[in-house]
Amino acid sequence: MDNTLRSQAIEGTSIMELTLHFQIPMVAKKRMEEFQMPQIKTARKSYFIPMETGNQTHAPEFLLLGFSATSEIQFIVFGLFLSMYLVTFTGNLLIILAICSDSHLHTPMYFFLSNLSFADLCFTSTTVPKMLLNILTQNKFITYAGCLSQIFFFTSFGCLDNLLLTVMAYDRFMAICHPLHYTVIMNPRLCGLLILGSWCISVMGSLLETLTVLRLSFCTKMEIPHFFCDLLEVLKLACSDTFINNVVIYFATGVLGVIPFTGIFFSYYKIVFSILRISSAGRKHKAFSTCGSHLSVVTLFYGTGFGVYLSSAATPSSRTSLVASVMYTMVTPMLNPFIYSLRNTDMKRALGRLLSRATFFNGDITAGLS
Repeated sequence: MDNTLRSQAIEGTSIMELTLHFQIPMVAKKRMEEFQMPQIKTARKSYFIPMETGNQTHAPEFLLLGFSATSEIQFIVFGLFLSMYLVTFTGNLLIILAICSDSHLHTPMYFFLSNLSFADLCFTSTTVPKMLLNILTQNKFITYAGCLSQIFFFTSFGCLDNLLLTVMAYDRFMAICHPLHYTVIMNPRLCGLLILGSWCISVMGSLLETLTVLRLSFCTKMEIPHFFCDLLEVLKLACSDTFINNVVIYFATGVLGVIPFTGIFFSYYKIVFSILRISSAGRKHKAFSTCGSHLSVVTLFYGTGFGVYLSSAATPSSRTSLVASVMYTMVTPMLNPFIYSLRNTDMKRALGRLLSRATFFNGDITAGLS
């Protein structure tokens, strides 16, 4: 009898334990539903979904503040920049066509000049058309991919400008300091290698700076106080560590900026001393005139470049920095064709022949249609 009662008690205890075992999860689930708490299973499943922190994102779009003004002023700004872009595009294109069409200009100096005009044309076309489109449509946003593409091409053609000016300084150094060996040293093969090397170094340097941006996360406020995606301004928006990016920028600036500038300075140091040793005043003037246009472009290029750097360092988000960027990205490429054509007799003759041929060709077409 005692054994029977004991076994029944054990069975009753087991049933109660089993009931409690199933009731506890049900009660917990009910309580979680009452307090709107996520279930454990749901939380475990969502653990494997890529998560974003509260203040970081992969920056689908950037906002280019640019020239924030009223609609009337925006219309004036649009007309001004459109005119400047058309002048830049037409001037550099005419320089390229004049050099290609005139056999008298098939020399190393004009070969380098045609490449410089092409680089200036592309340098301006990287930023200005997008800015004009933003003003016209009143939409100042640019996608993440578009911003990276703009950084890459802007840096590439900016570095190419710098390297081409260095190559042209070396060409002037050889022409003035070693005139007897000029035609032998500056042969077509060397000229082609210098241009190819300039392109490769520019693309590699720009690619290195652009790829390091891909590792960054950005804050939710993605406003750039410029009319284009400037690399330094984009890095200021990053929430992650930018130490590697800064190291890459300093390295690229040293290789693609300081070294070419040192080469230009050394070339003109030798050129000035060689010209001062010339006894004839007429020969001195001719020697200075051959490098005067290039020296003017170098001064304008580096002067505006240093102006952008100093203005951004002194006042990071001021109008001064924006105006300096306009000078660097638009005014310098626009003035280069005028500097090389107005002070160069051979270039003015080539442009005159090109325009006369174009006028004659248009006259023939008009006569044929009539």
